[in-house]
Amino acid sequence: QVRLVESGGGLVQPGGSLRLSCVSSGRTFMRPTMAWFRQAPGKEREFVAAIMWSGTRTLYADSVKGRFTISRDDIKTTAYLEMNNLQSEDTAVYYCAGGQVTTPRAGDYNTWGQGTQVTVSS
Repeated sequence: QVRLVESGGGLVQPGGSLRLSCVSSGRTFMRPTMAWFRQAPGKEREFVAAIMWSGTRTLYADSVKGRFTISRDDIKTTAYLEMNNLQSEDTAVYYCAGGQVTTPRAGDYNTWGQGTQVTVSS
């Protein structure tokens, strides 16, 4: 059974940066696709970014293109989300997810972490 644990969230000022990490444990390899989703209070969970196992294919939500970068280190079994120029609308709980295919649909991912809070505020 694969377990995902996120870290790296916190409070940051507008324009600041954070790097989230997602460590996969329980198996010697990660899911073929690793992704990040987020959920703000009162809103549905939304797709942020995804990356295929080879790193050759990435997918981003329009709202984060040019600001966020997803990456993965399969030796360390860790996925990352580098977030730059953070804005108040980025405030949410960020979830790491693993699945077989690289899609923006939450239902396509069968492994989820518990989430890490990101708050952007001055």
